[in-house]
Amino acid sequence: MVPRRQDFGRKRSDGVRSSSVINFRTTMTSGSVRRSSAVLPSVLTFLVIVASGGLLLMIEKGMLNSMETPSPRGTGKRLDFIRQTEKHGANGVDVESQILQEIRNRTIKTMCSQKNMPHSVWSLSPLQRKTLLQHILVNDDYRFLYCYVPKVACSNWKRVLKVLSGALENVDVNIKMDHRSDLLFLSSLKPEEIRYRLTHYFKFMFVREPMERLLSAYRNKFGEIESYQKKYGVEIIKRYRKGYAKDASVTGDDVTFAEFVHYLLDEDVERMNEHWMPVYNLCQPCAVSYDFIGSYEHLERDAEYVLQRISAPPFVHFPERQTWYKPVTTETLHYYLCSLPQKLLRELLPKYILDFSLFAYPLPNTTTEHCRH
Repeated sequence: MVPRRQDFGRKRSDGVRSSSVINFRTTMTSGSVRRSSAVLPSVLTFLVIVASGGLLLMIEKGMLNSMETPSPRGTGKRLDFIRQTEKHGANGVDVESQILQEIRNRTIKTMCSQKNMPHSVWSLSPLQRKTLLQHILVNDDYRFLYCYVPKVACSNWKRVLKVLSGALENVDVNIKMDHRSDLLFLSSLKPEEIRYRLTHYFKFMFVREPMERLLSAYRNKFGEIESYQKKYGVEIIKRYRKGYAKDASVTGDDVTFAEFVHYLLDEDVERMNEHWMPVYNLCQPCAVSYDFIGSYEHLERDAEYVLQRISAPPFVHFPERQTWYKPVTTETLHYYLCSLPQKLLRELLPKYILDFSLFAYPLPNTTTEHCRH
C-alpha cells in the first residue's frame, strides 16, 4: 500500500545545482589533451552503438527509402529524419512519436547496460542522488513523478502540478511562479517511500536540443536576470575579458556568448548551475527508468499524451507559452553557433554528448559552407 500523504512531511529542500556521472573536460591544456585522448575511443564506441541502434530501427520502419545522404557534420535541422514520418497510422497512432520513443528507449537501454553506468538511484554518489531527487516532483493523487529540467517548459509543468494538487485554481492564473512552494520533491521523502514511488508511479521527463537549451539559458539569465548577472556575469567578464580582472565597475550584463562558453569549458559538470547542467546529469536516465521522455520540439503533443496518461481532469490543460517569452529560432541558434570560434564549439560538445546521443539530437552543423547561408 502506498504511504498516506500525511505520513511524509512536505519539507522544502534547497535546490542543488549540480550532478554528474561522466565529466568530459576538454580544455586545451597538456593534461586535458591526455585525458581527451583516453576518452575519445570510448566516446566513439558509444556513438557507433547509438548510431547502429538508431539505424536498425530506421531500417525496420522503412525510414531510409526516401532519405538523402546527410552531411558528416549534421544538417543543423532538428530531428528532420524523424519528421519525415510525421504521419498517423491507420489506427490513429502517432508514428513519429512512437519511433522517437523507440529510438530513445533502445539507445538508453544500450548505454545504461554498460558496467560503469549507474543502474539505480542508490548506486549514484551522494551528490548525484541528492541532485536527482531534488529535481523529481511527486504527485501522489495521480501517481506520477516528473523530473524537471530548467529551460524545458518546467515552469508550466509546475503550474500543472499545482493545479492537480489544488494549490492553484487553474494554469492560466497570472502570478509569478514560485518554484518551491506547494510542490512535493522526492528528496523530502524517506528511502522506503522513494523506492515505492520509483517502482509503482508513472515517470516522465522532457528534453530539448542541447545547444538551443544552452542559448535559451544564456539569453534569459544574462540578458534579463540581474541576480545572475551579478553572481555569474561579473565573474565571467573578470575572468575572460582582458583588462577587466580588477575592474570594479563590471556589472555582468554584457557577457558575450563566447565568454559564457569559455566559462562552461572550465566548469566541472558536477558544479554547474542547473540551468546549463546537462539533462543527463539532472535526471539520470540510467538510474531512473522513465516511462516517457517528451521533447520541447513537440511540447503540445507530448504534454497532452502525459495528461491523458495520468488521467488528469478534462479542465486541466498544458499552459500556452507566455506572451513575453522569446523563443530560440533555428536562425538565432545558427547565428550564435556559427559566430563561435570552431575550437570552442569542438571543446564544448563533449560536455553535452550524452544529451545529443541518448535523446536523438543530431550534432549541430557549423561547417564553413553551412555557416555562410
